[in-house]
Amino acid sequence: MAVARVGLVGAGGVAQRHARVLSQLPDAQVTGVTDVVPAAAESLASTYGTKVFPDVEALLSEGVDAVYVCVPPFAHGPAEQAVIAAGIPLFVEKPISLDHDIAVSLARKITESNVLTAVGHHWRYLAVVDKARALLADRDIRLVTGAWLDKVPPVGWWPHRDRSGGPVVEQAAHVLDLARYLVGEVTQVSAVGSGTPPSVPGADIDGSTVATLRFAGGAIGTLAATCVLGWKERAGLEIYADGLALSVAEDKLTIRSGDDITTVDSDPESARVAVDAAFIRAVRGEEQDIRVPYAEALRTHELALAVAASAASGRSVDV
Repeated sequence: MAVARVGLVGAGGVAQRHARVLSQLPDAQVTGVTDVVPAAAESLASTYGTKVFPDVEALLSEGVDAVYVCVPPFAHGPAEQAVIAAGIPLFVEKPISLDHDIAVSLARKITESNVLTAVGHHWRYLAVVDKARALLADRDIRLVTGAWLDKVPPVGWWPHRDRSGGPVVEQAAHVLDLARYLVGEVTQVSAVGSGTPPSVPGADIDGSTVATLRFAGGAIGTLAATCVLGWKERAGLEIYADGLALSVAEDKLTIRSGDDITTVDSDPESARVAVDAAFIRAVRGEEQDIRVPYAEALRTHELALAVAASAASGRSVDV
């Protein structure tokens, strides 16, 4: 294909980001958009000179080469099912669904239909993450500490547990995915939630959550998440191996071995571009560098759901 024609399902903030990136790629074109809020679809379409469609079926009938599903956590399912049934490459933004059964069902249908997929865990495309992975390759990792310390995003559904899943599922899943990528699988979690929501009208999510993690390779770790700030304080992962300490975030990697400290700066935008560029290349039948297909994202999502379940029940959860 000369240019990959991309349809967008959803026109919110994350869809706008993907539209911006895709419009800058020479081998991609945003062909159409649909959203349950017509005004949002019209706004995005006017910005990028594309068409508005009333629903997913109409968008698919346009003859798109790939579809991005960028809907809130609670809305996943129907759009993906339609795209999979059409046999069209599918990019899904995380979290992939609040309903675990829906996510498992979609994963099974994807496997059966052999549809190309990718999920937006873009941190795996950071050059500093590649460097951290190389540094850790031959070392025994002992301790992991992760954090996502932030504010409540300015969207109405976010502070409601049955709409977003809460800070761990909606935000800190990036940190959990990075932990899986750099350290390995988590086998058990034990978490506690604050029981106090952030100071936002109608909020019913925990304002803070802390979890302990046990990794299959022997490492232990913690995750701290909060959404009670008025700014984004920190999001990242610290990893301690024999003779090595790493601090990994979107904007930098700090490496310490004894008195030797090295800091490598990182451009967060590079990963947001790379995840879309890799998907488009795969759609076009070129280089295959999809680092998080749907089945891999499901494993991260199940880990985030396990932390949320443990915090709600007060009991450890095997992953």
